Amino acid sequence: STFSVAVVGAGIVGLAAARELIRRHPALSFAVLEKEKELAHHQSGHNSGVIHSGIYYTPGSLKAKLCVQGAALCYQYCDQKGIPYKQCGKLIVAVEQEEIPRLKALYERGLQNNVPGLRLIGAKEIQAKEPFCRGLMALDSPYTGIVDYKQVAQSYAEDFQEAGGTILTDFEVTSIDMAKESPPGSEDGLKYPVIVRSKQ
Repeated sequence: STFSVAVVGAGIVGLAAARELIRRHPALSFAVLEKEKELAHHQSGHNSGVIHSGIYYTPGSLKAKLCVQGAALCYQYCDQKGIPYKQCGKLIVAVEQEEIPRLKALYERGLQNNVPGLRLIGAKEIQAKEPFCRGLMALDSPYTGIVDYKQVAQSYAEDFQEAGGTILTDFEVTSIDMAKESPPGSEDGLKYPVIVRSKQ
């Protein structure tokens, strides 16, 4: 088969990229190639499932910006698709006095990153939130959540296929070769096509 674009790997990153590409370039033909028999079989299906709020990254960095925006988009996407998640929040706890300045610095960093809902709480509020947790002070991050990212990846795959994309599983790529240059004015506009080979 011939496709304009082939994405190798059907983890959450590959599926998200393919989904976005086909939405931006509907005139092209797309395929996602996956060596396993199922999607999101490796890291995407075996991670902690945390929806990070964006506390830790350097203020002003692209990572900080994308983490905060990505969390909001993840919750929005899950709501649209009916994917269950839990916005359970988390506590970052200082159990020793010398840890408090670092906790406060983390709080300031989170504020600079525009993480919603952050607040510092004392020992009584810690225990009220988490009865088995003990600490002097904690950073309460209510926007942190958890989700099954394998389910999110499966939903990305459905979006991709509904838009006309093809997913080939049990299709391990064994080599990629540069083909001859496309003739001028070719429909797909791709100047240097590649040939992808698999064990199939």
